[in-house]
Amino acid sequence: MAAAANVFIVTPQSFQAEVVERSKKLPVVVLFWADQIPVAKEMRLTLERLAGQYGGKFALALVDVARDQSLAQSLRVQALPSVRVVQDGQLVDQMEGPQGEKALRALLDQLTMSSGDLLREQLKQVLAARDFKAALSVLRRALAAEPNNAAFKVELADVLAMTGALEEARTTLATIPDTTEGRDRPATRIQMMEEAAGMASEHDIQAALAKNDKDLEMHYQAAIRAAVGGENEAALEHAMTILRTNRKFRDDIGRLTMVRIFTLLGKGSELASRYRRSMFNLMH
Repeated sequence: MAAAANVFIVTPQSFQAEVVERSKKLPVVVLFWADQIPVAKEMRLTLERLAGQYGGKFALALVDVARDQSLAQSLRVQALPSVRVVQDGQLVDQMEGPQGEKALRALLDQLTMSSGDLLREQLKQVLAARDFKAALSVLRRALAAEPNNAAFKVELADVLAMTGALEEARTTLATIPDTTEGRDRPATRIQMMEEAAGMASEHDIQAALAKNDKDLEMHYQAAIRAAVGGENEAALEHAMTILRTNRKFRDDIGRLTMVRIFTLLGKGSELASRYRRSMFNLMH
């Protein structure tokens, strides 16, 4: 068995103190398993590993049903392996049967993430699918619960801009303090969308580039249009073409456009990191 303090064997006699009382400080995941059942043993090993990775954000209580079935009976365990989640002294969730690491991580994230982290994870999923309606629903629920949360307002302003609701996006942005982390993202997106509105159509831009691929003004317009359409890699390629061809064009607009797109991508973007390296290598 794992020797970590947050992974332990629980018995009917220790359940109240080790699970119920402990759950008032952090969530306790109770795993019902038996060594004779391979999938149960595998799930125990996965949860033990995750307990270490999550750094003490939850406790793992192990119940060997082969030794004692009374806890399994009292918590109505139907199959092995089985999970019960106890938080604040109450049973709050359960999982029956074998579960993969992805499902277990989803459960643990719900238990251990802050509301802000959960919001970002939900947004990441719906925005990856460009489901702006779902994103707005997530954000409005979050702000209903925390109306003064500036981080939520940043995300709302950004999603509103993505949907083209620029007036509402600007209104939301105006309520966010200038020093708020990430505020420059929706501000930049609004500026770029306003700029794109005065540019040639995408069809005309592509026609112009097909005729003359060295037309840097058209590459710039293509970069802006691609960025506001969520095609960030294409936008960065157009901006990189400008940077590679003529640093002086429109006062270094190729590099400046790449920096603006990096802002749209936000912290932790692998795409932004990759193109930052390319930009640096090209400039030096």
